[in-house]
Amino acid sequence: MGTMDRQQEFVLRTIEERDIRFVRVWFTDVLGTLKSVAVAPAELEGAFVEGIGFDGSSIEGLARVYEADMLVRPDASTFQILPWRGERPGTARMFADIRLPDNSPSAADPRSVLRRALGKAAEKGLTFYTHPEIEFYLFEKDLSSSGEPVPIDQAGFFDHVPQGAGHDFRRAAISMLETMGISVEFSHHESGPGQNEIDLRYADALSTADNIMTFKTVVKEVALERGIFASFMPKPLAHQPGSGMHTHVSLFEGDTNAFYEPGAPYQLSLTARRFIAGVLKHAPEISAVTNQWVNSYKRLWGGQEAPAYICWGHNNRSAMVRVPMYKPNKGASTRVEIRSLDPSCNPYLAYALVLAAGMRGIEQEYELPPEAEDDVWNLTDRERRAMGIDPLPASLDHAIHLMEESELVAETLGEHVFDFFLRNKRAEWAAYREQVTQFEIQHYLYRL
Repeated sequence: MGTMDRQQEFVLRTIEERDIRFVRVWFTDVLGTLKSVAVAPAELEGAFVEGIGFDGSSIEGLARVYEADMLVRPDASTFQILPWRGERPGTARMFADIRLPDNSPSAADPRSVLRRALGKAAEKGLTFYTHPEIEFYLFEKDLSSSGEPVPIDQAGFFDHVPQGAGHDFRRAAISMLETMGISVEFSHHESGPGQNEIDLRYADALSTADNIMTFKTVVKEVALERGIFASFMPKPLAHQPGSGMHTHVSLFEGDTNAFYEPGAPYQLSLTARRFIAGVLKHAPEISAVTNQWVNSYKRLWGGQEAPAYICWGHNNRSAMVRVPMYKPNKGASTRVEIRSLDPSCNPYLAYALVLAAGMRGIEQEYELPPEAEDDVWNLTDRERRAMGIDPLPASLDHAIHLMEESELVAETLGEHVFDFFLRNKRAEWAAYREQVTQFEIQHYLYRL
């Protein structure tokens, strides 16, 4: 039995002062689907101290039937009032940690997986910061006569569309995010019709993962208010760009950027170079998590500038890992951009594995391979092989086989999450493999 701390007392006081009638406690299942349970304010003090009991066996990957009893413990530091639920009476939300009945962390909680990875880095004096660039499509509510999604516009990269639905949408979504304390750095129209990007400001990885889950909810809420819908599907339209979640990462020792070394090539420290080497080496085996759906590999291998090859480069947008241009006298901004992630991933698990891969490179002193200076997409397979540039997995099936053999992924996720995730992905691949697609009908039905 615990006692209340100052943050929890602040939450209870704010709920009373702001006339909050419902508090939604959020958490995710292993696949990254947001879950929610509403708690009456009168029950919240008990939830802080004792947790809220629920049947974990009913949630994807959280527990087996014979170990179903679990608790959610609200994290008072994540308290925010939900602006789309009206002013009074109001609704708020908090993220929660999943606990076992003895109050120990659940091995199946994605938030706990990331906490463990961050804890290992913290033991070495390092804090992991992330900054995601999240792409998504906006579609009309109704499908076309052929059953295809209809983008809300036909604009392109950085296009300014006066009185355009996308422009108004981004303004409303950003206002709502900032009302909730989530800072936005940039936003713009992306390359595809109806495709948009909103970039969240740098934060520690756990806060970023919480912010991504909130971001997706806000984007969908704002879209519904406008009679349209938002999709984070990695490749919703053939022959159009897929949606990625490029993430800028860095490690700090206290207030010092561990990735920065004045005078080094691209100002990258040895720590940064080894981190990049770790991410590159382990990229294939973590792909089933960073790119977790069948459709993810249609983004990676569907053209349109997706990072399908394992290499790094300075300001090279064809590379899987890009080192942005250094800003003079801004050593704190030195970072690397990982371009393979897509927004369908569970951000808690994905960031845990990116960090684990980078830390493995630091700990085992991996050597960074030569930089890719060419446009990797335009090289031939023979040229890429000669340069030592390997491809990312070509399908979810390929990614599953690589993950199955990975000691790094098993150790980082823990046995429970590792086993469940693989079972789920094998089932997804088996179900997909049974399908007869429209492509097959068009190409083979009348030919054979």
